[in-house]
Amino acid sequence: CGGTKQSPINVDTAQAIFSPDLRPIQLSGYSLPANKLLKLKNNGHTVVLDLPESLALSGGYAQQYRAAQLHLHWGSPSGPGSEHTVNGRRFAAEIHVVHYNTKYDSFTEAMVHSDGLAVLGAFLEVGHGENQYYHEILKHLPEIQEVGQETWVPGFNIAGLLPANLKFYFHYNGSLTTPPCYQTVKWTIFNQTMLLSHHQILKLVSTLRSPEDELLQNNYRPVQNLHGRQVLASFQTTPSVKHSPG
Repeated sequence: CGGTKQSPINVDTAQAIFSPDLRPIQLSGYSLPANKLLKLKNNGHTVVLDLPESLALSGGYAQQYRAAQLHLHWGSPSGPGSEHTVNGRRFAAEIHVVHYNTKYDSFTEAMVHSDGLAVLGAFLEVGHGENQYYHEILKHLPEIQEVGQETWVPGFNIAGLLPANLKFYFHYNGSLTTPPCYQTVKWTIFNQTMLLSHHQILKLVSTLRSPEDELLQNNYRPVQNLHGRQVLASFQTTPSVKHSPG
């Protein structure tokens, strides 16, 4: 997993470059009926929800991408576990919704091409109430505690797992964060965080088991060197008027 375009990274908002060309991300087909069953699996590294190809990115990217799966990264009861950090801050957890370029026949074919993958990332943190959308996944975790176990989840509005505002985000070129770490991902990291209850975060970090039959925790990769890459922002991250200190 060497290379100069690895993920995740620390997003330094002072260094991010405002790009007016970054249009709002648009999702299509994300609201699924309950009779559409989705496979949820403990693969030993994370929890993966398979997504039907009817889900797609219809705006914000120059090319068409369709969904393949989503998964989460988290910490432990004693610490946060997002993969990306912002100004050095790590959040409780992070969701990745993985898409592949429709010009390729499959995710497997797409993932080796430089324009192959697009991943939407959002940070999870503790808020007050239960998050009804995350509840649709979290309530099934006890059914897949052991590695390799899978269960079926009734369809719901997958867009609810992502921020309501898809206008504000950071964008950079990076990689898959698990082996083989192909450097083929166009990353979108949303600025707005998702709020879950303390109980929900606790359930996420203390239910699944690892291949070593321990609790699956801290399944995030350390941040990687930028090696000169630019991080773009779809919004102004620094005030345009510089004020004197004080």
